[in-house]
Amino acid sequence: MKLKHCSIAAAAAFAFATAVHAQSDDSARKAKDAEEERIEAQAKSAKERCDQMKGNAKDLCMAEAKGQERIAKAELDAKHNPSPRYQRRAAEAKVNAEYDVAKQRCDDQKGEAKDQCEKQAKEKRDQARAQIRQQYAAKQPERRTAAGGGSARPERGGATPK
Repeated sequence: MKLKHCSIAAAAAFAFATAVHAQSDDSARKAKDAEEERIEAQAKSAKERCDQMKGNAKDLCMAEAKGQERIAKAELDAKHNPSPRYQRRAAEAKVNAEYDVAKQRCDDQKGEAKDQCEKQAKEKRDQARAQIRQQYAAKQPERRTAAGGGSARPERGGATPK
């Protein structure tokens, strides 16, 4: 009889813990969704301000608005999934947004000056990407896969069967 009561108590505790966990996941998901909607509303507002502009000023404004939206969404993902993978994505979003804005600024120039401007923007982006790769490569554990030639088991000496 004691076993039956213990089993019922354990099942009730498990059910309660599962319900609490599901509820906390649900509230976290709702908070993230609300934050994402706020980001999208800000981006929409920024893009509407850009619509009043003309020419390259409009293109530059749109690049800034889109970049800010991408950065905010990547940072939100990194906040809710605190892993090196999402931190790296947030850093890359910043670099890409800066590059897109820099390219638009270069469009104001002509000829050789424009080419130099674009070359500098690309070099800056490539340096930042390399720095991000280097920074996050140190945080990534070395993976061994069968396709990569590595093995999770150490090799043993001796002849191989044929």
